[in-house]
Amino acid sequence: MNIAIILAGGVGSRMKAIDRPKQYIEVKGRPIINYCLKTFEHHKEIDEIYIVADESWQDYIKEWLEKDKITKFKGFAPAGKSRQHSIYNGLIACENSAGEDDIVIIHDAARPFVTEEIIDECIIGATELAGAMPVITIKDTVYRSKDGKSIASLLERSELFAGQAPESFRYGTYRSIHDKATDEELMNTRGSSEIAYKNGMEIRLFPGAEKNFKITTMEDLTNFEAELNKEGV
Repeated sequence: MNIAIILAGGVGSRMKAIDRPKQYIEVKGRPIINYCLKTFEHHKEIDEIYIVADESWQDYIKEWLEKDKITKFKGFAPAGKSRQHSIYNGLIACENSAGEDDIVIIHDAARPFVTEEIIDECIIGATELAGAMPVITIKDTVYRSKDGKSIASLLERSELFAGQAPESFRYGTYRSIHDKATDEELMNTRGSSEIAYKNGMEIRLFPGAEKNFKITTMEDLTNFEAELNKEGV
């Protein structure tokens, strides 16, 4: 089994001019979340889809699942108080389907340009190792500073990578880590692979894509619309 968990519980605090969380903004007649849902729906290796979302948006999502014929959807999980809490809720939601060695693929609803090729690599990586994550290289020189005013050290750019989503994991091991984690650990985890790496899971890195960006700001939203216009959507 390859199970997708789509994280759609965020409130989009950096886009205050919008009257709804960013993943539900409608662009070209469809909410942003449905762009990635269509990709997972059409991927031949994805068996089930679960969505982590606040209850107040679940009826809205259901309407669009029906409109876009998302047939692999199996259920909702409640949004958590942090991103990692939401992931844990998603892991619990699919526990009746997922076996120890099945793969969960965790994706942000606000990353609309995920590709089938990236999903392929996630499945391959989690099959051969314990997990996988797309990354992109850092183009700018990166400095370390303790106060934001002076340079403490220069970091080696060739050794630095920015993580993207989706991230994939063997269900049993990843779930067990969350079962044992404290509330504080879940609250302080920033990336899906962070807690896996800290607990000894071997995560394969593979090339992501600049286009696989997360919509966080109004500028990102503008870029998303521009890309759709280029594609003639």
